[in-house]
This record gives sequence, structure tokens and C-alpha cells, in this order.
Amino acid sequence: MGIFLKLLVESIRFAWQVLTTNVLRTMLSLLGVTIGIFMIISVFTFVDSLERNIRDSLDFLGSNVITVDKFPFDPQPDYPWWKYFRRQNNRYSEFEFLSENLQNAAAVTIVASRSTTVKMKNSSLSGIDIYGITFDYKDVYDVPIETGRYFTTQEIESGRNVALIGDEVAKSLFKNEDPIGKEVKVRGYKVRIIGVLEREGESLFGTPSNDDRVYLPYKMFTKMYYIGRRFGLNPQIAVKGLESDVGLVELQNEMEGTIRRMRGLRPKTVSDFSLNRPEAIVGLLDGIFDFLTRAGIVIGGFSILVGGFGIMNIMFVSVQERTKIIGIQKSLGAKNYFVLFQFLFESIFLCLLGGGLGVGLVFLLTLIIPTGALELSLSFKNILIGVGSSTAIGVASGIIPSAKAARMDPVEAMRSS
Repeated sequence: MGIFLKLLVESIRFAWQVLTTNVLRTMLSLLGVTIGIFMIISVFTFVDSLERNIRDSLDFLGSNVITVDKFPFDPQPDYPWWKYFRRQNNRYSEFEFLSENLQNAAAVTIVASRSTTVKMKNSSLSGIDIYGITFDYKDVYDVPIETGRYFTTQEIESGRNVALIGDEVAKSLFKNEDPIGKEVKVRGYKVRIIGVLEREGESLFGTPSNDDRVYLPYKMFTKMYYIGRRFGLNPQIAVKGLESDVGLVELQNEMEGTIRRMRGLRPKTVSDFSLNRPEAIVGLLDGIFDFLTRAGIVIGGFSILVGGFGIMNIMFVSVQERTKIIGIQKSLGAKNYFVLFQFLFESIFLCLLGGGLGVGLVFLLTLIIPTGALELSLSFKNILIGVGSSTAIGVASGIIPSAKAARMDPVEAMRSS
């Protein structure tokens, strides 16, 4: 351990000497490593942040959830598009049957939505999403209550005129007033506000959030809008899977068989419904993420290659300048491995310095670049990648000059001018 620390201290001292002796030459040589690490880590950071923000923005679709829809998230190219439109709408009776009979479901809900105008005295908000939900909606999707309360089972079953509103709706219609207990008009119906949802803020790509929503009991919603088997709005049935059902394989198979049986479909008849999962949307983006990552590696790799040759050049110059010192060290009993590791650690130190600058630039960019809904953050994993890459470059760049120094004959080295 003592010899290792001695080698490390000697290497850092010599590396600092090289750095301060010819600052311009060293900085130009480190520039390639800095740019290379910066490119790779910035791409990794951007892709990781983009993927994380997309997943967060898709939270409204739920996690561990399978939905019953007319249209699939990934339409089959060999399936005629017009057949999707001819599929029947989901029915409330189907929701009830699934709620009572699914063995692999944690919770089941049916949801219908429509955009409309919400009024409060002389104020109004247009383009507000109105959702008709059942009691178990809170067990399938996240419905965080800021003030007030959630629906009771009696309010849901009887379709009472009560509502939960989003934070933006509350602020726009009621300003600084407490909206709890007050009434708003939706499609001509007066509904009493019983709760306000927590603010979610801006989401990536403008995906829906609770801020601009109004939740009503499902049976109250059906008084406002027509929901038929073939015409009218098509409600969505959403099923939350059990944590023990990895991949929701058992739930999906059970839902497929149960819905086909409910609708009286024969074994060879193609299903007239789609079972969708939120992960499918992210899966479609995996190819884009992979391409961006590989592009960053290629571009950064060329910069690192140039930087590696620059570091190797510095090390050859360093070996040449310290030939006499190497001869003295070896004549005093220094082993070959001591000289080898002395120069190798020096190369690694220089590369870590360049890599550290690259990672530092990425960190600064995450602090100063205005990104809007896309929140950039430098993860510990990417920092480790930067440090590991810099170390690997240092070893690759320094091994040949270090080996040359270690093989020097002490007598010949001391004679050099």
C-alpha cells in the first residue's frame, strides 16, 4: 500500500509539472478528451432525462395497468383501419362483470372524458377535460387531493352532482377563494366542488395532467353525454394488475378470455377490442433513444481518439524529457514496474483531468440551460461512465510510453543529454 501511495504522489507531482511547464500544449492535448467525454456524457444525460420525463409525462396512463380500447397503441399494418371504427364501445355492464370476475386484478374502473366549458358566475374556462369515473379510479390512477376529499361510494353509485377540480381550474375560476362547497356549471348542470387536486405542473409534450381536469361520478357524466354500444362516446375500461403478476401476463390472458366470452366471440373470430399498456408507447421510442445514444458514442469516440493521441504525445515528450531522471531512479534500485506505473498513473491523471472538465461542463449545462418541461439532470451513473472512460483512455494512451520508459537501460538513460 505504501509503494502504491508513493507512486501515486510521484505521478501526480510529475503530471502537474508537465501541466504547468507547457500549459498551452497540455490544454490543447486535453481538449480532445474533454470534448469527447463532454459529447458522450451530454448525450447520455439528454437521453436519460428525456426518457425519464417521457415516462413521468405518461403517468396519466397509469403503471401496471391494462386498458380496454377500440384502437391499439401500435396498430397492425395488415389490419384494415376502418375495422377499428366498427368495433363496439365498451359498456358499463362489461365493467361491472370484469370487476366481479377478474381474479388477477387489483382494481377496475371505467372512464369517459370530453372537453367542454366550465362556468362559475361570470367566469368561464373552455377546453377543460371532464372525466366521468367510478370509485375505484383512485386505485388505478393517482388522484392526489390537495384540499377537500374524494368521492364516496354513495355519490358515485347515485351519480350525484359533485366534482373534483384541478389546481388550474380552481385558480382560474375562484382566484384567491376557497372553492370547496361552491358550485360550477358543466353542460348546464350545477355541480358542487368537494375537492381540489394537487398541482402537477407542466408536463413534457403537453400531455394531460390533473391541473386542467374536472372529475365527476360516471353516472353523472352519462347524463351529460350519450354513451351507446355503437355510437356516442367510447369509455375506457382500465384494470390495475397485481404486484405479484410480473409482466401482467396472467391478467392480460384472463382479460382476453373474459371479454371475448362476454361478447360472445367464437374461437376463430378476431377480437373486436384492444388491450393496451402504457409501456408500449415508451417501447416505440426505445429505437430513437438507442440511435441518439449510439450517435453520441460515435461522435464522442472520435474526439476521444484524437484526445488519446494527444495524451500519448505528451507522455512520449515527458519520457524524453525525464530520461536522465529515469536512469538515476533505476540505478538507485527502482524496479521496472515502479517506472511503468509512475508514467501510467501520470497519463491516467491527465485524462481524468480532461474527463472531469467534460463532466463539469455537462453539469453546468444542466444548471444554466432553460429546458422548460424537460428537466435535465446529471446522474451518478453517467458521472461514473465519464470517470471510467477517462481512466480507460489514460491506460490506453499511457501504456506504450510507460513501457518504453520501464525498459530503458539505466546507463544509457543517464548518458542522454
